[in-house]
Amino acid sequence: MPEKVATRNGAETHYRELVRLAYFVQPGRARRVYRMAVARRIVDEVVTRRPRGDLARQRTRVLRRAMRPSRRLRIGLGPWLRALPARLPDATLTAALADLEPPVRVAWVLRRVEGMRRYAVRDQLLRLRVRDPWPVIDAADAAALPDMEPPDAFSFGPGLDHPVRRRPLIPVAAAVVLTAALGGTLVVTENEGSLAGGAGSAADRRLHLLTAAAGAWRGGPHRLDVWPARGDLTGDRGFTARALRAWARSPAAPHPPDRGDIGAQLLYAGRVDGVPTALLRNGDRVARYSGRGRPVEIFTAAAGDGSTPLPLGGGRYLLAPWDTRATTPGGRRVRVDAGVTERVPAPRTPCGRGPLLRLEGAGGVRTVGDLGFSRPAVLTQRPVGPRPAERRVHAAVPLQAGGVRLWERVACALPRPERPVTEASARQFWTGSLPYGGGPAEWVCTNLSFIAGGPAGEATLLRRDAHHATGSCDMAKPVSGTWWQAPSGRWYYLAAAGPGLVPHIQSEGVLRTTDTRGRLLVASSPRSPHHSGVPITLTARAG
Repeated sequence: MPEKVATRNGAETHYRELVRLAYFVQPGRARRVYRMAVARRIVDEVVTRRPRGDLARQRTRVLRRAMRPSRRLRIGLGPWLRALPARLPDATLTAALADLEPPVRVAWVLRRVEGMRRYAVRDQLLRLRVRDPWPVIDAADAAALPDMEPPDAFSFGPGLDHPVRRRPLIPVAAAVVLTAALGGTLVVTENEGSLAGGAGSAADRRLHLLTAAAGAWRGGPHRLDVWPARGDLTGDRGFTARALRAWARSPAAPHPPDRGDIGAQLLYAGRVDGVPTALLRNGDRVARYSGRGRPVEIFTAAAGDGSTPLPLGGGRYLLAPWDTRATTPGGRRVRVDAGVTERVPAPRTPCGRGPLLRLEGAGGVRTVGDLGFSRPAVLTQRPVGPRPAERRVHAAVPLQAGGVRLWERVACALPRPERPVTEASARQFWTGSLPYGGGPAEWVCTNLSFIAGGPAGEATLLRRDAHHATGSCDMAKPVSGTWWQAPSGRWYYLAAAGPGLVPHIQSEGVLRTTDTRGRLLVASSPRSPHHSGVPITLTARAG
């Protein structure tokens, strides 16, 4: 019977505990992002309305709501979707839990996720008005669910420390007005008078088209706000009006706050492989319009991030106005005409993710890569000094040849993030040979920065023909561990730390025959030669 999952930073806060309960207890097979948003909303309502209640009472209220969540909880989820944690558990477990009856599901989560004893689960079920709890607990203990490996099955990444702060309407409206008029760089080019078109028109939603002032990007910050409108159809008012109306009529149309107006910045209007195409932006959302009869495509792009290209479709990208040269990771020159690239081949990796383009210009040299979202992310590496006195992590630097090769492996090893990534940095903190004939391997810490904030560190053990996701990591002081099966079939626990550090296991009695070879720790289970599934508390000490 596994105890409550341990984390490297100690006991989890009550808030995190309650969110975890609400996440796993919910019914159905909803997408993880919506499951998390609803779970956090449930907990926020409980802890903010009754902040002085003890944990047992708060747990009961959270479980009661999560077992049968009201449909109203899915209305207005925006603040919670924007505040998702850095990492979410694998969906396999929640899919299996959906087949259990609600009381059995609660009992399973309390027993296996929270590590509560049977009598404590019985008391909790009674508080939930389950009349005969013992058969429910027996059914939970006997449930045949996937053998999920702790701690990744039950833990979340950073970003679950306190309730979500919801912004009042007036400041949001003021922020929209300020954004539309930022530094005088955006000017109105079409107003509601030219966009009238009946119900659902741009006029009805009080939308108007904006463009950045010419040359605004030369003296201002490198943001999307200063990208000029490009393309041979920017002067075609009929086409740009149709694009704006199409976005206004779509379910993803921006809604003006209160009774104010809202602007849509024109980034591109031209022909892409003969197809009239427009890119419009509002806040962190970009709409791509490709003519009548085709739906408007919406993707996310951080307004403050003007350094990465925007997809135009067909493998072509719109570059930032300060980019003057583009090449593939292999060094082939990519033709660019008025900011639009020729067709760019997909990354040369088995999974189709990885380094995509090397860009040069006034914004410096950088490599962007495809991590599974519409807009690429900036890929960087963090080198470590070669001498002991220099063994500290340096600032992120553009990818060199070795960094490109590393990212071609890491991009496929990382799980696809739940949220769009703006920048991703990789640090190779251990290389060597695995014991017992395991062959050469390297341990990498990858830091992902998301549009809504909340960076996440992910550790990965890379081998010749396999990779292992090994949980979260700290880029500055990386340490990570995982259960690993040797070619002989025997299971061992491996852990490695960055230069100047030594991994250390705090869990007494869990492992035996611990052997530290340099910065690699090798241990096994005292109970059996097989993988024990016991959570390990791992830290790093100065070496």
